[in-house]
Amino acid sequence: MIDHDGFRPNVGIILSNRDRRLFWGRRVGQNAWQFPQGGIHSDETPEQAMYRELEEEVGLVSAQVTILGSTRGWLRYHLPKRYIRRHCGPTCIGQKQVWFMLRVDCGEDAFCLDKTEKPEFDAWRWVRYWQPLHEVVYFKRRVYLQALEELAPALYPEGPPARDEPQSPIARLLSQGGR
Repeated sequence: MIDHDGFRPNVGIILSNRDRRLFWGRRVGQNAWQFPQGGIHSDETPEQAMYRELEEEVGLVSAQVTILGSTRGWLRYHLPKRYIRRHCGPTCIGQKQVWFMLRVDCGEDAFCLDKTEKPEFDAWRWVRYWQPLHEVVYFKRRVYLQALEELAPALYPEGPPARDEPQSPIARLLSQGGR
């Protein structure tokens, strides 16, 4: 489903734990990290799509999370020209997303990344609040910033933490357990 402007309706999911760390998933077979996200079917509300995507991508169900907040409207990003498929209609130029901030109310043993035949993630970790801005693919950074800024009060009513400085590639490897 593509809207008249060329954007695919989508949901983004920011999962937080009790320590206010965020779920950060690695896309299958890639060194690309992101929050769970997925398309909204024509017969779904954004909240229904969020729960479906949550179960498909992370293996959690509604009873295992609490919705802390959602964005007031759509946040949009454009795909780079090389990713736009023009020979199959309608042409999708990007995504428009409603973002949800969720608190995980269960143990980590409930997470299941391979609940479907085509898993989205093959690994995951907890990260500091602003860290995704330094690691997500460049064309999603602005939307991630918008979502994190808008939803920060849901997780940090006293005010969000200071923004992290980007790590050098060597520091990032060491923090991930690499050499």
